[in-house]
Amino acid sequence: MALSEADTRAKLIDPAIYSRGWTEDHISREETLGAIEIVNGTARRRSRGRVDYTLRLRVNSESQPVAVALIEAKAEHLPPMHGLEQAKNYATAGRRLHVPFVFSSNGHLFVEYDALFGVTASPRPLAEFPTPDELRERYEQGKGFSLSDEAAKPLLAKYRLGEAGRRYYQDAAIRAVLEKIAACQKADKPQRALLSLATGSGKTFIAVELLRRIADAGQLRRALFVCDRDELRSQGLTALQNAFGADAQAVSGRDAQKNARVLVATYQTLGLTPDEDESTFLKEHYPPDYFSHIVIDECHRSAWGRWSEVLRQNPRAVQVGLTATPRRLADVSGEEQQSEDALVTADNLEYFGDPVYEYDMGQGIEDGYLAACEIVRRDIFQDDKSLSEREVGLDRKDLEGKTLVDSITGEVVGVAEARAHYEATAFEAMLMLPERVDAMCRDLFAALVKTGGPEQKTIVFCARDDHADRVAATINNLYAEWCAQGGRQRLDPYAFKCTASVQGSEMVADLRGMSRSHFIATTVELLTTGVDVPSVRNIVFFKYVSSPIAFYQMVGRGTRIHAPTGKLMFRVYDYTNATRLFGQDFVTKIAAVRNDPGVEPEPREGERTIVVQGFDVRVTEAGRYVVTQVDGRAMPITLEDYKAGLAARLVAEVPTLDQFREVWVNPPDRQGVLAKMPDAGRSALIVQTLQDMAAYDLYDVLADLAYGAAPRTRVQRADAFNYKHAEWLDSLPIGAAETLRALTRQFGLSGTDGLEQPAVFNTPDVVKAGGLAALRALGQPKEILRETKRRVFAA
Repeated sequence: MALSEADTRAKLIDPAIYSRGWTEDHISREETLGAIEIVNGTARRRSRGRVDYTLRLRVNSESQPVAVALIEAKAEHLPPMHGLEQAKNYATAGRRLHVPFVFSSNGHLFVEYDALFGVTASPRPLAEFPTPDELRERYEQGKGFSLSDEAAKPLLAKYRLGEAGRRYYQDAAIRAVLEKIAACQKADKPQRALLSLATGSGKTFIAVELLRRIADAGQLRRALFVCDRDELRSQGLTALQNAFGADAQAVSGRDAQKNARVLVATYQTLGLTPDEDESTFLKEHYPPDYFSHIVIDECHRSAWGRWSEVLRQNPRAVQVGLTATPRRLADVSGEEQQSEDALVTADNLEYFGDPVYEYDMGQGIEDGYLAACEIVRRDIFQDDKSLSEREVGLDRKDLEGKTLVDSITGEVVGVAEARAHYEATAFEAMLMLPERVDAMCRDLFAALVKTGGPEQKTIVFCARDDHADRVAATINNLYAEWCAQGGRQRLDPYAFKCTASVQGSEMVADLRGMSRSHFIATTVELLTTGVDVPSVRNIVFFKYVSSPIAFYQMVGRGTRIHAPTGKLMFRVYDYTNATRLFGQDFVTKIAAVRNDPGVEPEPREGERTIVVQGFDVRVTEAGRYVVTQVDGRAMPITLEDYKAGLAARLVAEVPTLDQFREVWVNPPDRQGVLAKMPDAGRSALIVQTLQDMAAYDLYDVLADLAYGAAPRTRVQRADAFNYKHAEWLDSLPIGAAETLRALTRQFGLSGTDGLEQPAVFNTPDVVKAGGLAALRALGQPKEILRETKRRVFAA
């Protein structure tokens, strides 16, 4: 009988690579977080994903091992190349594990892919597997430096607190930067590196570890961490002081902190604002080449305005850019006016080169580090005219018969004073539509009530400041009405405007920290980037957006997982078809675009801003989608397609319902199968949530989805167990039978996971029945519990 995948690793691959010099000191088994499951209202992580082998080079016993290769093991009966494509997705340069050599093996033969040259070799016997010295020689030749070089010292500096605190992709990103710096230093080239990682993936951790390892290698003279907001400066300073203590300080207009080794500054503090003629503070306090290392946070946003001066003034410094949305500026000759993205950023790819490492939102969701995302798209109709992306805007003739007034004076105006055409981007800016605001707010509020209640942390992106005011007021009125109708206590403030005009930083703190107030934040730009509010469950687009960079930054406000509140997913409510921007390249064109979506239209000289009343506005559902990995990118797919993909993957792993039941009752087998599902096992929980199946165990969610079995709630299964298996229970000692009945009642409350927790034997009901001692009288409690689960799921 052929060996399984696990036996192939243990009995064939392990001995073979050990004989070639790869000891446990060289091997790491990288894991991802995998699924987040909710048990009794508490979030916990399970079903960790794993890469079979990561091979690492260790220069000496005191150095940090450097990952260079990956082995994907497959069962003995499969061809050696069977796992190669999967392994390449895990490993190739700039992605996932970031190693240059990828191997796939069935325990007898192995196949190699060399990512440095893009070459796949023919199968060879495992006895010929490369030794550590052989791979080191090839690695050094391909990278352009030796691990013995002075330039490579930071690469060999250890994690001060060990490797347990870092994630696999963070280690890969750090290695990618340090490799690029070492190669540039050896080649006498500018030492620049760009990292592209999704919001919420820990870019600050990476920046701190980079500087600390460079410092431990004796190569850090003075460092500057630059960001564009006080919020980011505070976050960065806290993290850097944890690593450098008092040697890390924040620059202020009163103190240049020249005694500190690591400085944290906003570009405003450095005097690098666009309205300044000269970067006075920077030039006054920090002479050229003052800094040996510069880290630019959110470099898509501001690095190419006036404050690029800090880079030009320190040309010999190591310069590292961090962003979730790296941009390339496409040159369109003959055009002068820039589009929205060009106004926000220019070509950071031209300056830094392509990212040395990328980790996007879809990968973060799949690995279990970022919250899953459901998209709810809405269509809006005004007087039966669709204002969806298929047909946007209003003509002057559409305003006939409506009441038009000047938004400032309240004076009634004629239709002739309106523009000939208003594009959708002018809505709530040049053309205010009260019925539209009211309809959208009512639809959103109803959706919140339906999906867990209105008191959810939510960010609503609005067109402009007064639009944010009107949305906040409308939603507050709806909330007050809802509370009054149900006799509920109002939690105030409920909806509030959070913009730069109303002390936004204080409002952000309330949004983040207050659990019983500040639920709905209406904003324009303030919450677009750099604001960390992990508990946000909903991102809402009342604003038209065409910029992929702005869109991803906005969506990124919801991607963080928040275990204290059980948040493992968030929703995007899309009223303006903004989610069409998922998967679009971050390429900026210089183009003369009038009313570019996402840019607040400028009024013409003497032009009125008009309030239009009298529209009949309706909002209807346009579809539900789940964001997942499609061809290496985060893309929305329909819920039905998502469910079909999950079902197909499950049936491929476990072909029949009977086999699935056997897998489910054995925790290690169950966790192994769930780890192979889309989104690292969380897909079952996503479907459970989106299908309103909270009363069902995940077994029934999946059995219904993949095998067509009629689902039963947990309580129904517990009740059925008592009468369908009464004969079996009566054959047991009274104490054991009563204990099993009590345990199945616990299953009715909390499902499979609750039943498998050791603490279940300490619940009063189970203790009173006889508890663990009663089961031990029958033999092995684990086996008895497994048989009980079989009967519960067969009932």
